[in-house]
Amino acid sequence: MDFCYTFDFLVRLQINNDRNWFHEHKFEYDEIRADFENFINRLIVPLAQLDPDIGSVTANESVFRIYRDTRFSHDKTPYKTHLSAFIANGGKKTRFAGYYIHIQPDESFFAGGIYSPDPAALESIRNEIYHQPEEIRSILDNRKFKKTFPELSVEDRLKNPPKGYPKDFKEIELLKNKHFITHYPLENEFFLQDGVIDRLVELCKIQYPLNAFLNRAVKG
Repeated sequence: MDFCYTFDFLVRLQINNDRNWFHEHKFEYDEIRADFENFINRLIVPLAQLDPDIGSVTANESVFRIYRDTRFSHDKTPYKTHLSAFIANGGKKTRFAGYYIHIQPDESFFAGGIYSPDPAALESIRNEIYHQPEEIRSILDNRKFKKTFPELSVEDRLKNPPKGYPKDFKEIELLKNKHFITHYPLENEFFLQDGVIDRLVELCKIQYPLNAFLNRAVKG
């Protein structure tokens, strides 16, 4: 995949985020989208060997649309200025944990886990943490994991413990989470050097124990 070309297109799209410009340059986007899907399919091959939970997912199921839903947003620009994919069992619409790739000039990142699980999945995850606190703590405190992902997202975290759990539970702060997501920023150079897929797989290896824990909980 030609990431220089991709970054250049995304920069120009950010400057010219309107339908007329996009229509005139649609052929460029179509090329980039096809290259990105090929890149994701290549990444899925070693990732499926690492994490059998992702099953036989394809890039077509994993890559997000570039078109923004502006119905409830103050920002009416029609297009996203990044490429992204969520690799998991069931693709981008899954309820399971997976691996997220976000490509955007100067704002790229890798993330993993589950964002906004449905109520049943969230309760299953909390219940798993409650019954296996040592296991989840050993994952989060692993030296390599902690260095790569210093903390989980605290977005929307509850102020009070969820109902049904004792306030003095030692991992009560984890139970307050509504999302179980990691985040690792990626500089542009990450994509401009050789071995991008190998280096992404290394990040996925670090992420995998948390995803395995979350998916075990969701599957029941």
